[in-house]
Amino acid sequence: MDREAVLETFDRQLRSGAQPDGASDRVERAGGVVRHIGDGWAGILWSDLDDTTAEAAIAEQVRYFTDLGREFEWKLYAHDRPADLADRLAAAGFVPEPMETLMVAQVSDLPTGIDLPESVHLRPVTAPADVDLMMDVHDQAFGTDSGSLRSGLLTQLATGRLVAVLAMAGDTPVSAARMELHPGTEFASLWSGGTVKAWRGKGIYRALVAYRTRIAAERGHRYLQVDASDDSRPILQRLGFLPLTTTTPYVYTP
Repeated sequence: MDREAVLETFDRQLRSGAQPDGASDRVERAGGVVRHIGDGWAGILWSDLDDTTAEAAIAEQVRYFTDLGREFEWKLYAHDRPADLADRLAAAGFVPEPMETLMVAQVSDLPTGIDLPESVHLRPVTAPADVDLMMDVHDQAFGTDSGSLRSGLLTQLATGRLVAVLAMAGDTPVSAARMELHPGTEFASLWSGGTVKAWRGKGIYRALVAYRTRIAAERGHRYLQVDASDDSRPILQRLGFLPLTTTTPYVYTP
């Protein structure tokens, strides 16, 4: 894989050329940035700034989202400019969350065999009740409140741009993951692969990646992309994902 070329394609297709997730979402291009405003997530996907424009652009986005009464995220990548953009965001009141690694793999290079513990089966997410089970797993796996995600996932599910799956031990959800499809691009994105503590280390995470890989191939996507935590990065590398850069969410709360 030509990592530089794939990163350029990623920036062009999923960041500067981003499209709304659903009818209630908006993608706007203003003041050198591309911003997304949706039911679940709001933030800056892309910026084209320099030393002379960065400060004014940051201030404008703070004003814009504050007027909406919305917390928002500036999704900063290591190759974004200017070089001190992280420092400028921090000075403006943004708080950085843990850094993640942008990883990409060619779908055709990834394994698709699904090997699960004998007592576990996979269940596609097709209804609001399934989304509720996903949120329960997410809260247990990551120790966070995922309530704000629910409405956005329901919107994506209704538009057909979301593929989500539960791993069930009998009637109990023990792992969950989702994949966002990006029509008109070469990419599908993996998100929120999480397993409750008692079921980790049994290959379920890998099985959920394989499940989504199969569907990405069926839908004609060339690449799978994931923002990997330190926990998931070594697993993904063993599967064939390559690191392209790092990304850090900078969050502003009005």
